[in-house]
Amino acid sequence: MKLSTVELICRERGIRLTEKRRVILSAMVSADGALSAYEIGDVCREKFDLSFPPMSIYRILEFLQSAGLVHKLLLANKFILCSHFCCDHEHEVPQFLICTKCNAVKEVGVPKQLVKNLSQGAESAGFKMISPQLEVQCICHSCSGQ
Repeated sequence: MKLSTVELICRERGIRLTEKRRVILSAMVSADGALSAYEIGDVCREKFDLSFPPMSIYRILEFLQSAGLVHKLLLANKFILCSHFCCDHEHEVPQFLICTKCNAVKEVGVPKQLVKNLSQGAESAGFKMISPQLEVQCICHSCSGQ
């Protein structure tokens, strides 16, 4: 995905991209996968010769999450660009397949009915689902030799 595409979509949706937000997005666009906030800071220093305090990076990532541009992978404590934010139609609930060997991440959709069933199951067990996001530890085809 190109940064120019991200910028165009942000303009169309009225999402204000400050220069700092643009740099953080640039770092994420240039990455091959999910990055921690500290890894994003490293990319910003190496590629753009800019340094951001970790708290600034976290605030920017929080904004980008609320705008639907970025997902936080809770199990890995890393962030990844949303692979579906370029589309105009409604999507299924995101599920992330995460390779435990190379850390590759693939975002796929889960039918909303399945998430509803999971939520109902949690309710019947005395729990309330707070996030429908699913993260599954996997081994990608490259790492499994297929």
